[in-house]
Amino acid sequence: MHKPDCAVCTPRRDSYFTFSPHVDLSSTPSNAYIRKDTGAYSITGKTEAFSFAVSDQNTNIIMALKRKIEHVDVESNDLEDHPRRRGYRYEPDEFALSAFTETGRAELSIEVPKQRSYTGRSPVIPRALADTPCATLSIQGILDRLNATLRTSYTLPTAPSSSTSAASAAPSSATSVQDQVSLLSILEGCIQKNYDFGTAYAFLRPVWNTVNPSKIQDELRRRERRDRERRQKALVGNRIVDPYMRPRRDWDLCSNRVVPSWITGTDRVRGYKPTPISHAWVDEKDRVDVQTPINGKEWPVPIPKDVDLNLIRIEMLNLAAEAAEGYGTRYNWVQGPREDLRVEEWRLDVPTIGEVYQHTKVVIYLNGLGRPLRLKDGDLDSDRSWFRRAWTLQEVGLVRIIAGDTPDGPMHAQRVNSRNYETALLTRFHEELNSLEDIGFNFLAMMASMQKRVSTNPVDRVAGLAFPLSSYTIPAYHESETLEDAWTALVNALAPSTRADFLFMYPGVGLGSKKWRPTWDQVMKESLSQSGFSGYAEVEHNDEMDEDSYSGSCIEKGYVRGFDMGSAENHVRSGELVIKAADGIAHTFEIKVTHRLPIPEDTYTLLNSGDEYLTNQWAVGKQLPDQRFEKVSVIDGVYSDMNGDGLAEFTERRYFVLV
Repeated sequence: MHKPDCAVCTPRRDSYFTFSPHVDLSSTPSNAYIRKDTGAYSITGKTEAFSFAVSDQNTNIIMALKRKIEHVDVESNDLEDHPRRRGYRYEPDEFALSAFTETGRAELSIEVPKQRSYTGRSPVIPRALADTPCATLSIQGILDRLNATLRTSYTLPTAPSSSTSAASAAPSSATSVQDQVSLLSILEGCIQKNYDFGTAYAFLRPVWNTVNPSKIQDELRRRERRDRERRQKALVGNRIVDPYMRPRRDWDLCSNRVVPSWITGTDRVRGYKPTPISHAWVDEKDRVDVQTPINGKEWPVPIPKDVDLNLIRIEMLNLAAEAAEGYGTRYNWVQGPREDLRVEEWRLDVPTIGEVYQHTKVVIYLNGLGRPLRLKDGDLDSDRSWFRRAWTLQEVGLVRIIAGDTPDGPMHAQRVNSRNYETALLTRFHEELNSLEDIGFNFLAMMASMQKRVSTNPVDRVAGLAFPLSSYTIPAYHESETLEDAWTALVNALAPSTRADFLFMYPGVGLGSKKWRPTWDQVMKESLSQSGFSGYAEVEHNDEMDEDSYSGSCIEKGYVRGFDMGSAENHVRSGELVIKAADGIAHTFEIKVTHRLPIPEDTYTLLNSGDEYLTNQWAVGKQLPDQRFEKVSVIDGVYSDMNGDGLAEFTERRYFVLV
């Protein structure tokens, strides 16, 4: 089996990384789930959230921005109305990190300004404190630092347990005896499990002032159980019926540690929606595998040689995020932990990576993870280009923020006239950026864009279309699956309205088992028209019968002429549709097509893409026995006849099985 590239990390309000399916307090984040050819990460901070994913040679950082004004707490939970719940309140500019303290590098030597320092309300701790073993701090030392960072005043029992080091503090009314005993047990556990302070902080911060100390363990178990149960229910056979899954693991920016995502308590269903970060992997010779305490040194993290994860953390915080979710990254991961979990996790996690990018703001590193944005000849044609990676097609989002920005970078170039920049390279770069505006609104444009993209595993190009094409459910991921099988599984899982797009907007005939829609080979090789509106029709799929059906308005018999000859180019062509009324009078309508394929002159059945009202989009084909319909082509407009009569009187509602 081809081994996946390794996992990586990314930030969020309680950040993310993507890893193993079952983790509890006794198992710190380890076992990275890593998508072949994609790294996986997430990050958490306080007021916002980042998600990080790395797709094959493209890595994606998903950044979830989630603001809670003057609050630094987790998502609402079942105990959010508890009388002890108090939101953390911080004064502005109270927490700070700098490139010098985190990496030893002078701030002015850092090319990306947003990577130099962070000052803000997110309760971040410095790298040195995060790396300090809890055993070195002692139980009282752990509590003192938690209290100082999170502005609480919890205390411990006067007489400590015999199994612990001294931790004396007089009881106070603010902490009941039961709470004190519970805190003591929790902090003892941090030492017994060999946590460093960063790991302890990552696990405890989300529930630290939102739940009675005596209930912290129960709350964490509840979150883990709910997450585990949801993942178990999400995959039914070979189909993912709950595609809106959050990452398995997060990189918490506040603690600078990877934790299971259930720790953070975030969930899309409860209002959490990450603003993703996407980036493309650099060439293998320019990457290095780094062992980092961020993930407990459980697996090597592949990053560009000139990049430091601690600087990425600072930039993510400056982009108002505390959490970067790490979904999947696909690197050649040599010797990853828990290899036995990888394939099983991929079945669920790889197809659902794209969810966090949908209908949201996306932060993009165009020059490689964490790198300054530069532009040189050949970049846009390279297989490593962000614009050419298969997985990044689903990461376009609604609004894009370009990361790694520098004052003299290409984002600040000025036009020399209304269309052009100083160089052809700059002009093309901005044209590529602007083209992203249209991709998300036309399914044929999405597939045409995928034709130009590459992936390490060919099946990734199919999987990368699941979210752009609006799947209701998603096929499980199998890296060894044939392209045609993967494509068929995806089409069968699409929303009925999206399947109708193939029937009414794709002008040709499928060359596989289905004539009403194209094969994968056709999708990748044919010129696809990127205009038109498919209407409101639906094509339903019956899994048991493996049948596709249409129910809607149709013209049972119409004579089509004028398109016998094809066209060398896509341009509007005119022809005629002749319909004979019940009284024997022939009505002639002008019809138009925008594709270049021929439609042999003949009598056809025409299906309309409208619902209650007719539209201009029609599928043309032959009616077969047993209510079956064999598609021939499509027409893009039918206009009133010479008497001004419309088509409504010639249509009827019919049901057809599409062949």
